[in-house]
Amino acid sequence: MAELRTIARHAGTVLVGQLAVMAFGVTDTIVAGRYSQQALAALSVGSAVYISVFVGLMGVLQALLPTWAELHGACRKEELGRSVRQALYLAGLTMGAGILALLFPGALLEWTQVPAALQGEVRNYLAVLALALPSALLFRMYSTLNQSLGKPLLVTWLQIASLAVKVPLSIWFAFGGLGLQGRGAVGCAWATVVVNCVSILLAIWLLRTQTLYRPYAIWRRMERPNWHVIGQFARLGVPGGLAIMVEVTSFTLMALFIARQGTVASAAHQVAANLAAVLYMTPLSIAIATSARVSYWLGAGDHSRARLAIRTGFRLALVLSLGLSMTMLLARHGIASVYAKSPEVAALAAGLLGWLAVYHLGDAAQALCVFILRCYRVAVAPLVAYCVLLWGVGLSGGYLLAYRGIGTLAPQHSPLAFWQASTLALALLAPILLAILWRAVRAGQPAP
Repeated sequence: MAELRTIARHAGTVLVGQLAVMAFGVTDTIVAGRYSQQALAALSVGSAVYISVFVGLMGVLQALLPTWAELHGACRKEELGRSVRQALYLAGLTMGAGILALLFPGALLEWTQVPAALQGEVRNYLAVLALALPSALLFRMYSTLNQSLGKPLLVTWLQIASLAVKVPLSIWFAFGGLGLQGRGAVGCAWATVVVNCVSILLAIWLLRTQTLYRPYAIWRRMERPNWHVIGQFARLGVPGGLAIMVEVTSFTLMALFIARQGTVASAAHQVAANLAAVLYMTPLSIAIATSARVSYWLGAGDHSRARLAIRTGFRLALVLSLGLSMTMLLARHGIASVYAKSPEVAALAAGLLGWLAVYHLGDAAQALCVFILRCYRVAVAPLVAYCVLLWGVGLSGGYLLAYRGIGTLAPQHSPLAFWQASTLALALLAPILLAILWRAVRAGQPAP
């Protein structure tokens, strides 16, 4: 019961903060939908590209969690501080790659045949978000540090405060007023820039002033890059980041392929995609909390307590995911009508939410597996499984169902095809990752 309370408390704190962050996307989706159908469609495509870039790079930094949690469990505090400083070099590399990807999205937009009418606003949206990316990645690194220490509360308070600023700014920048011209979806992006900059400045202030961080001597002079240490980060972080990127792009590329079906299809998909991300925050929070505890006990040399933490995390995730899926299934029509004022968009979105209720179960299982696998330094096998199933079965299968047909099945020309194929992919992925995890845990020791 003590382990359950620890994981539940940690996960609950992380969840509140993650939901506050997800409310950024909910706010922008509702604001853009109320501004115009065109703005919502542009937001759908633009946010799909941004999330694909950001989450992949975030995954590289998130992979630092088990390393820092192990050092925390082993009481190697000053070594943890040195590790944080070395990780800044890795963060700089990810920032440069991400900014270039956001500033030059043309090839991706052309490949996915995003309508020319949308491309201009999408490019402007992404160019603004390129300014927000560095502060977003640094804040994610700060969040990972707190999670590894089992102290996520400060991060959660910052995320809640950021939401209080984000909502009025998005409304103001999108619709205009007080001398400011309304910018629609691009206005929502400018609001994100302001909020992210304020958040990272507050995080830096906390790192300098809070006694929590003093034992780790984080603010010592920066050492030269230790490429051996950075290489260790990369060996775990790059496959982990790529796996998350495959997961997210298999999901977000749907928005780009669906865009050719018109604004109604794009807007309906944006509603379902936004809610899928919101639902995902619950298993993600449990996965973060569980992996922090598993790595802590591995660092302390207690492998039986690490296995207990794994079992506890899975039980908690199962109960909550079943409850969320059932709620989504029963309330899908009412939820869709809140998001969209267009009856056509709301009706199509409600159908997608029915599939989302099933999709979420597989999504929850795979999230918990992949985070715990990082504790045992297993990153390549999940990446391979993601590529084969999420890209091969989910995205490619959805494309065939939508536009080419499979066997006797005629092309659907509907977003439903992508959601059906992705649900099948997750149903196959979850047991495979569970088998990989079972083998890693039975081995008993993390790989060197």
